[in-house]
Amino acid sequence: MAWWKAWIEQEGVTVKSSSHFNPDPDAETLYKAMKGIGVGSQLLSHQAAAFTFPSSTLTSASPWGGHSRCIPAGTNEQAIIDVLTKRSNAQRQQIAKSFKAQFGKDLTETLKSELSGKFERLIVALMYLPYRYEAKELHDAIKGLGTKEGVIIEILASRTKNQLQEIMKAYEEDYGSSLEEDIQADTSGYLERILVCLLQGSRDDVSSFVDPGLALQDAQDLYAAGEKICGTDDMKFITILCTRSATHLLRVFEEYEKIANKSIEDSIKSETHGSLEEAMLTVVKCTRNLHSYFAERLYYAMKGAGTHDGTLIRNIVSRSEIDLNLIKCHFKKMYGKTLSSMIMEDTSGDYKNALLSLVGSDP
Repeated sequence: MAWWKAWIEQEGVTVKSSSHFNPDPDAETLYKAMKGIGVGSQLLSHQAAAFTFPSSTLTSASPWGGHSRCIPAGTNEQAIIDVLTKRSNAQRQQIAKSFKAQFGKDLTETLKSELSGKFERLIVALMYLPYRYEAKELHDAIKGLGTKEGVIIEILASRTKNQLQEIMKAYEEDYGSSLEEDIQADTSGYLERILVCLLQGSRDDVSSFVDPGLALQDAQDLYAAGEKICGTDDMKFITILCTRSATHLLRVFEEYEKIANKSIEDSIKSETHGSLEEAMLTVVKCTRNLHSYFAERLYYAMKGAGTHDGTLIRNIVSRSEIDLNLIKCHFKKMYGKTLSSMIMEDTSGDYKNALLSLVGSDP
């Protein structure tokens, strides 16, 4: 399934709106789940103050001198998982409004103060509006310690023109600068050029019409710019990959293989390197099959030593209300195991439980 079709497939959604939704009890559940502000612990504190405990039961672990087991300890992470991973993003925004109205606290900030580590990162990601979350991921990739080109490439190559426009708008509102200008300031050369070209979203024409003559000409131009000469005309590759529609590019790839006797992917690998190679290959992968591309991203986020948690969290959160079910099917076909089984092997604790809840049942 090519990338431009993935945005309209409801069967791909793993996280759906909860039926009979009421944000008020959800907000209260979250309030009670968090230590330090839980009404249960407040009630027990008041009750404890009214009684005198025998000295034999007193321990230093108790705030009022009683045994620590009398007090609910810590945060009820499972309650947080049960609410936030089973509501749509729009419903989470309503819960946040109710939380502030009922308890005078910002829900996201409260979650940050109560949670930690990868679990915190995942839960907080769920609270962002989708475009603001992707703007944040891009800002962190650009402004963090060392530019994370892979994150920028992933987002820019896999989003539609409308989505890119919304991300750019959210970026400027939240960070007071232009996404395009920040990319230009932080990258250089042909990588800068392909990222700026991708940001324009010129591949969005979903028309099924393809001009066979133009497709053949583009394939010949690509061959002439790479395999046929010593060196590579990178700008010709960038122009064609970033300005032609997806349907057109699929035909170009077919014609190219006939001319060059090798795939466009193999030519890119032999003619370019580094982040520019990654960017070009990502455009090709997203054009051929968006779900396979994201399945690959998730697989390599967990394969080998260590887990790339940023990639794992970003792709599960951002695709959960779009096409994660379809990505799961491709994952199983490509790697012979389910996405959830790999998550179970590679993660642990509340972080694992929250990821599995977002991913849903196996295909």
